[in-house]
Amino acid sequence: MSAATSATETADTAAVRRAIASTARPPRPGRLATALTFGWRGMLKVKHVPEQLLDVTVTPVMFLLMFTYLFGGAIAGSTSAYLDYTLPGLLVMSVLFTTVYSGVSLNTDLTKGVVDRFRSLPIWRPAPLLGSLLGDSVRYVIAGTVIIVVGVALGYRPDAGVAGAVASLALVVVFSFGLSWFFCVLGLLLRSPNAVMNAGFMGIFPLTFLSNVFVDPATLPGPLQAFVDVNPISVLATACRSLMDGTPDGVAIGVSLAVAAGLAAVFLPLTTRLYRSR
Repeated sequence: MSAATSATETADTAAVRRAIASTARPPRPGRLATALTFGWRGMLKVKHVPEQLLDVTVTPVMFLLMFTYLFGGAIAGSTSAYLDYTLPGLLVMSVLFTTVYSGVSLNTDLTKGVVDRFRSLPIWRPAPLLGSLLGDSVRYVIAGTVIIVVGVALGYRPDAGVAGAVASLALVVVFSFGLSWFFCVLGLLLRSPNAVMNAGFMGIFPLTFLSNVFVDPATLPGPLQAFVDVNPISVLATACRSLMDGTPDGVAIGVSLAVAAGLAAVFLPLTTRLYRSR
């Protein structure tokens, strides 16, 4: 019986080898197709665990409601006036906070061994990184859209209309894509997802609150005002306000795009190098 089984297995193995040898090898997937596939992987993770969207849906709404109705009257005299000022800034803050999770997600894949499985595949090496960030960009769009829609429901009306809101959101997403490479570096350097999250928010929180997102820098002490004026997050918030108001600030927009390009130019190669060596 064992001899017959062995003979059957040998015949099956030979048949499989003949089938493989007679079948044309599938073409190697292109770089763009591979990156988009890994981006879709991020969307499937959200599909199976929809709670992952809480940070881009519930959290931005909480920030908007709390800052508008708790501090609006004290800072601007009325909630409606403060909403007009702070909504573009909260759009920036909500989306930038989401970039921290790019590093957390990468570190999770690294510590669970998923990255090792990716390395065994015949694909373009940076594809998992780029695809992951492309998938995260969808989360950025969701977070920004939620803020704008809720703001409109509360009475906010951008002077530039839908076009201004879309342009502002697009600028924030581009900036966030550049910033997310920095958090990917953290994800590759630190040893646990919690460490990445803590380090990321320790960096992004002070920069966000020491900006013009919540208050006019003219009301701040001189040294603090000087820092706020050159803070890239302040510049980005100013650019978003100008786009929504229908009076685009070319300098602020240009600086924001330059900072995004600079972040990507510095941290994208560093991320790729660390990714290959880990």
